[in-house]
Amino acid sequence: MTIMGSRKSTFNVAEAKAQFSSIVRRAVAGEEIVIAKDNKPLVKIVSLSAPAQPRIPGSAKGRARMAADFDRTPPDFDEYV
Repeated sequence: MTIMGSRKSTFNVAEAKAQFSSIVRRAVAGEEIVIAKDNKPLVKIVSLSAPAQPRIPGSAKGRARMAADFDRTPPDFDEYV
């Protein structure tokens, strides 16, 4: 039983055994893998590496700038305006 489309997937024991390498790769990439037997979760596989730092709103303030003419139509597009 594989649930796709989220950062958490569940496999039954037989599936996990057959796809072990793939499951390990997915866990290292940050996905949470649950191994179940008879639809009951038994174990969770997660990466041992440190989780990515959470994004902080406004942390790039002052690092980007907008050109004064950013909204000017390029000369070669004049015929489309």
